Amino acid sequence: MPLDRAHAVFAQAIAEKLTLSQNTLNAFAEVDRSLFIPPGFERMTYSLDALPMGANQWLSSPLTVAKMTSSLQAENADSVLEIGCGSGYQAAILSRVARRVFTIERVERLAIQAKARFRTLNYLNINVRFDDGHNGWKIYAPFDRILLSCETKAVSPALLDQLAINGVLVAPIGGKITRLTKRGGGFYKEILGECSFVPMLENVENDRR
Repeated sequence: MPLDRAHAVFAQAIAEKLTLSQNTLNAFAEVDRSLFIPPGFERMTYSLDALPMGANQWLSSPLTVAKMTSSLQAENADSVLEIGCGSGYQAAILSRVARRVFTIERVERLAIQAKARFRTLNYLNINVRFDDGHNGWKIYAPFDRILLSCETKAVSPALLDQLAINGVLVAPIGGKITRLTKRGGGFYKEILGECSFVPMLENVENDRR
């Protein structure tokens, strides 16, 4: 099957499971998922399953990526911060619906590999940083949207501070997809559904695998 056709069929398979905007579906049809698949799993390029990619990290199910993208309401946002770059697939999808994406990865090897994938795709609106995601990326703050692609017990004060007024943050907290909308006097909280993610970790100086 030609690549463009395979991507279109893949996007349609997601659309049969979830209700998504046309722009989000177009992103799944456009991004070459084969570049993000772990070695040895090439036959599962268009599977809807999560896949292991080493360093105790996983490539999220496309359905999970779609749910998080939709929950973030990032279409036409100026700047999006992602915590937990991993393979870079979520950031690549976000880069097709938002103007700029800033993504942080705590495993240096994964950050380097993600940068290489973005160069191959010529996705010039994605910036990658090797760091502890709890710190955020202050120099580019405030962000219109912040997405945590990893489980956390609580969102760090730094990330909350870096969210713009009326901005939206989506994070897996306690096994639940949680959306926080920043208002002038605080945050409006919504629980959107259940989820399963690898935990958010720290101490990047000892994690250069």
